[in-house]
Amino acid sequence: MAPHSNLLSLPFHSQCLLLLLLLLLPPCLSHSLSLPPSSPVVSRIAFGSCAHQSSPQPIWEAILDFDPDLFVWMGDNIYGDNRRPSRIWGPERTVGPWKNVDRFFPSSEEELKRRYELARNKTGYTELRRRAKVIGTWDDHDYGLNDAGKEFTGKNMTQKLLMDFLDEPEDSPRRKQAGVYASYVLGPKGKQIKVILLDTRYHRDPLLSYGTFLGDPQWEWLEKELKGPQTELTIIVSSVQVISNISATGNPLVFIECWGHFPKERERLFKLIDDSKRSGVIFTSGDVHFGEIARYDCGVQYPLYDITSSGLTRSLEEEGGPLMAYLIRVVFWLVPSTMRIFSPSCRHKSCIYAKPNFGAIEINWDASPPRVKIELRDEDGNSVNEVSFLLSELQANDVAGSREPAIGYQQHCTLETDLPWLLRKRLALVLWAVVGVVLGVLFLLLKAILLAATKLFQKNKID
Repeated sequence: MAPHSNLLSLPFHSQCLLLLLLLLLPPCLSHSLSLPPSSPVVSRIAFGSCAHQSSPQPIWEAILDFDPDLFVWMGDNIYGDNRRPSRIWGPERTVGPWKNVDRFFPSSEEELKRRYELARNKTGYTELRRRAKVIGTWDDHDYGLNDAGKEFTGKNMTQKLLMDFLDEPEDSPRRKQAGVYASYVLGPKGKQIKVILLDTRYHRDPLLSYGTFLGDPQWEWLEKELKGPQTELTIIVSSVQVISNISATGNPLVFIECWGHFPKERERLFKLIDDSKRSGVIFTSGDVHFGEIARYDCGVQYPLYDITSSGLTRSLEEEGGPLMAYLIRVVFWLVPSTMRIFSPSCRHKSCIYAKPNFGAIEINWDASPPRVKIELRDEDGNSVNEVSFLLSELQANDVAGSREPAIGYQQHCTLETDLPWLLRKRLALVLWAVVGVVLGVLFLLLKAILLAATKLFQKNKID
């Protein structure tokens, strides 16, 4: 008997109830049962940070030439705070033992809107928004105040302005939650990429407090994201460096915000990734005004890469003259780094690039197995550092697959804080040695001048 004959044999009230259900259910079921539209393959991702809205931004042309499917802002998308001059005397003393005002102070809402409008209307950036999907998070200067964390009182206002800048829908959960963290899944099944945007400001405890970096709500959310459905690649975007901790070896000359200042939180992050058994995790970061590629081999079951790209306009060498550029390269060459990848592809011996740059990730999905290239590019789009590897190398378990033997392989397992004291303090010792030599030369010069002056005085007295 046909199915509809059974339906007609039901009592009249049952037929009415069934008819009502049939009328109500299809609209509810259509979304969950219908197949989603085909999601395009994402094979090129560009990312960057530290773009001053009032500076020329020619680097967008190089980014457009790269033709990314996705662009990710990693923070300092504008410089929204203000900086007083460095002064040790006068009515406003910003540095030294007699400091009486903070060097940095926040802008008004209207001024922040003006600066975001400047950034939004940069010629190259408007074209990028037309061509590619743009997502992002923030760092301190667009959060509202240099080095600020959860204590900053203007964060709800600045969160709204960032959401407006990123064209976040009015009903987006990011506009209602405490913080700007979010995740996206891009690409079709079998070629999926998950992008996790962290918020390292809204809930962060003060620096050197050894408190929380993300806050409990964000940690709970991140655990769900990592333990959710697997994707072929997962990019975790942190506004500050995850792997490198240059401050541990660069003090007193170099102090940089990073996860390394919250060692328990960083260990918690690595453990969470490891416990989730999630494959294909890569970090990207910004903030520091230079670019580098770092790697940590002992955090999870496979190497963790961190591609730092900073900045699109703000960079250490651009902020000083040729002499300063040379000194910066010498300093980074002297600072020992156990996590930085040194390779022949680096533009400079230190494998640090401190001029305007952007980051790039390319996935060759057609290769078998797929191959990933992570890269830093300069203002002209030329490569200044790159690393290439098989996606199968980033496996959480012993999944069958080809693993290429790395040329010049070295395990990056020793944290900078675990280096021997003499090696860790090499820069400081060289610095104090140079200061000592300079002071010694000045002392000898002064002594010679005084001796010559004394002889001249005695001669004149005799005459």
